[in-house]
Amino acid sequence: MKTLRAVDVVIVGGGWSGLLMAKELGARTSLSVVVLERGEPHTPGPADYATGMDELDYVTRSRLMQDYSKETVSLRHTPRERALPIRQLGSFLPGTGIGGAGEHWGALFPRYTPDLFELRTKTIERYGVEKLPENHSIQDWGVTWQEIEPYYAKAEQLVGISGKAGNLNGKKIEGGNIFEGPRSTEYPMPPLKTASLPSLFNDAAKSLGYHPYPNACAVNSRTYKNSDGLSRPGCFYCGFCDHYGCMIGAKSQPSNTLLPIVAKQKRVTIRTNITVRRILADSEKTNAKVRGVSYIDASGEEVFQPADLVFVATWTFNNTRLLMLSNLGEPYDPATGKGTLGKNLTHQIQFGVQAFFDKPLNRFMGAGGVGVRMSDFDGDAFDHSQLPFLRGGIFYATSTGAQPIASFGVVPRATKSRWGSEWKKAAIDSYDRTGTVTFAGEHIAYKSNFMSLDPIYRDDLGDPLLCLTLDWNDNERKMAEFALPKSVELIKTMGGKDVISFPGYGHYDATRYQSTHVQGGTIMSPSPETGVLNPYSQHWRYSNLFVLGASAFPQQGAANPTPTILALTLRTADAIVDRYTKTPGSLL
Repeated sequence: MKTLRAVDVVIVGGGWSGLLMAKELGARTSLSVVVLERGEPHTPGPADYATGMDELDYVTRSRLMQDYSKETVSLRHTPRERALPIRQLGSFLPGTGIGGAGEHWGALFPRYTPDLFELRTKTIERYGVEKLPENHSIQDWGVTWQEIEPYYAKAEQLVGISGKAGNLNGKKIEGGNIFEGPRSTEYPMPPLKTASLPSLFNDAAKSLGYHPYPNACAVNSRTYKNSDGLSRPGCFYCGFCDHYGCMIGAKSQPSNTLLPIVAKQKRVTIRTNITVRRILADSEKTNAKVRGVSYIDASGEEVFQPADLVFVATWTFNNTRLLMLSNLGEPYDPATGKGTLGKNLTHQIQFGVQAFFDKPLNRFMGAGGVGVRMSDFDGDAFDHSQLPFLRGGIFYATSTGAQPIASFGVVPRATKSRWGSEWKKAAIDSYDRTGTVTFAGEHIAYKSNFMSLDPIYRDDLGDPLLCLTLDWNDNERKMAEFALPKSVELIKTMGGKDVISFPGYGHYDATRYQSTHVQGGTIMSPSPETGVLNPYSQHWRYSNLFVLGASAFPQQGAANPTPTILALTLRTADAIVDRYTKTPGSLL
């Protein structure tokens, strides 16, 4: 193995959290920083996407996604079953290349509810310990709303968010999300335009007594200069957003928001086509530290990169797997409850009901986050005392750009044929008259949902795959039963006919896309007995090892995780710059 000259910092992963940490350290310290990304490079700005908006390439063939023929995960519902590899992208769409999933994301940017960060404490205070579901693994994060809110605000200014505040410094504002936590600032830009289907949803929700509001989106509603002085144009609503990088740069992505700054920082280096295999650590039992990372470079050579500080900033699964392969932590054992590495795997409750409308909806137009939602049933905004489940979720309608391949083929139930001329005519007639109301709900943590290393299946380098033990529980099934009739009522009130409903949850199904929002595995916690990381995303045992991203989340909220990922990364960056660089060691 070739050993390189030591650097101060190595960051594994060049997505939102990795590039954000590199930017902060590059701008505020004199540390030498190396970012290791296993995918392809991108040039700063929209140039990489301006000439290639091909649905077959980006959506059907998943150009910006992880290659499942080389590395995947295996899945089982219980530890008694034999796990089998997931061979095709289905439940989630992990990104690869500089920017990661932040290049192809839908750009929704909502905050979590304040009580999620103290979920165990707040639930017991309101309902008593007996309300917690059997087999749960709910715990507090060790971070409060008051501590994280300023970093939410900072992330919104950096990324550039279009939206409407609903709770500004405790004052409820009609037209925004009145159920959100108190925020210190208004969004940097006004909301995006409201498309046809979301307009119908907005009117229907109001007529039913709910409180709809425009989605908060990391898409510019007008030309915007962010807190780093980068200027990007307003959205053209072309419909090529979700699954794609933006051809003009209106959608905020790591490649147009962070990379232009990082690329100018002389002490930051980015290496692409790198596969990191291990984090190497010393053998001391006290004051243990990691020494750097080993990886396979683009030529196939094995390399050791020594570093004083190591940040793991890949996707949830890859973060957890790398620590497991490196033996950095005690693997979680659901039978005994011992160990923390791999525990609290959560995904997301997500389903939609479809219907057909009399008038065209102009579905081909839009952007990743264009839409309207309502949070009247989010989190604990409504009383659960007499309900058979905890927590809740968000109802919404969006106009993301329905493209001809992925969106074609939904036909009314009265259509007798499923192929041929009758089916084709019905599919063409229905294409621009089909709408969906979606429900996205929280997935709380359970002792029975966790990650481990697969004992049988391996990747193309011979390392064990990550194994997911994951299934829905009664809390999710009851939540879906509660939300489904409300979804149907909403879409019928919008004017939808011939509703195609959701059959409900059985076992977890890896073939159906349910968002790429996967959390847990290296969770943060107020104590080392219940988590891998402390509340600054610092490893409890190895003080120079930090893990960034949603793998640190003890459970999942109904909202999208990226704003919280960026807020926690900024909080950790402050702690590194202001405290760790002066006195290395535990931040607690």
